Amino acid sequence: MGEIDNLFYEAKDLLKEMIRIPSYSREEKEVADYLEVSFRSWGLPVTIHRSGNNIWLIPDCFDRGKPTLLLNSHIDTVRPVAGWMNDPFGAEEDETGKMTGLGSNDAGASVVSLLMAFRWLIRKPQSYNLIFLASCEEEISGKAGIEMALRELPPIDFAVVGEPTGMHPAVAEKGLMVLNCVVKGKSGHAARNEGKNAILKAIPVIEWFHSQPFPEESNFLGPVKMSVTMIEAGTQHNVVPDECRFTVDVRTNECYSNEQLYKLIVKEAGCEVEARSFRLNSSHTPLEHPFVLRAKMLDREPFGSPTLSDQALMHFPSVKMGPGDSARSHTANEFIYQQEIREAIDIYIRLLDGLQI
Repeated sequence: MGEIDNLFYEAKDLLKEMIRIPSYSREEKEVADYLEVSFRSWGLPVTIHRSGNNIWLIPDCFDRGKPTLLLNSHIDTVRPVAGWMNDPFGAEEDETGKMTGLGSNDAGASVVSLLMAFRWLIRKPQSYNLIFLASCEEEISGKAGIEMALRELPPIDFAVVGEPTGMHPAVAEKGLMVLNCVVKGKSGHAARNEGKNAILKAIPVIEWFHSQPFPEESNFLGPVKMSVTMIEAGTQHNVVPDECRFTVDVRTNECYSNEQLYKLIVKEAGCEVEARSFRLNSSHTPLEHPFVLRAKMLDREPFGSPTLSDQALMHFPSVKMGPGDSARSHTANEFIYQQEIREAIDIYIRLLDGLQI
């Protein structure tokens, strides 16, 4: 049996135990405890660090004179949706090699694959330091997740973020900005020709959000995309509403920071606009980066991802790459093929062993 096979079997067993432990966002303590106990039992030449439900490993040979590469994925999951035919926490396997369970694809398979690659890579000298981080609260972009952990880590020069991408590198990722918008009218009795209906005034404003183009487009991410996703107006049927509130989901590209885009929107939208946060910016890593070049040599095709991850909170180059398929995430009967885990361990090692960053 080969070395990669041994790592794969350990990864598979670890993932099965992780699936069996509910680990919803902000409720990851039990799975973080399990990982910590596992790490200590392995006797690796590392220091184990814990901050809340984030847990990370720093090798004893850490050299501050070298650049540092971070391997990161998240241990939290969404809650199970309706339609599960299996036990979401059953970690059931079938004859095709499919393992079904909540968090199997997003992102437990990435956690265990990156971890096994980390174990292999720290056994020999590399030109960089390596840190493994299993973080929490990714699914809700929580402030107690990677944002908190990064404040305690040494400076990072590059990161591989484990998310289901079919082991192709996402070199760009759309950011997110959520806007609370208000259009003002004037109340009146619906039976008479009174007031100024805020709903009617909001229609052209909502259409502006739907159709407004922004000039800068990304090669990988395309244009900025704005979607009105929630709307609320009125207090009762016979009162002309004096206010219409709606929410806009803005998916940004790397051509604009969230703050830059917000200023453009405020100038043109024709309503009151408040951003909930500017934290989750788009990211982009050049195709000339050594990791990306090596990935292309292994027939891994760079692409741009429309979905958000912890990359949005990383202010250094990063690539999102992991086993599985994003289309399986947050769905009933979420699954991973065991062969995808084995392949991921092998590819991570081939990409990272001897890499110069």
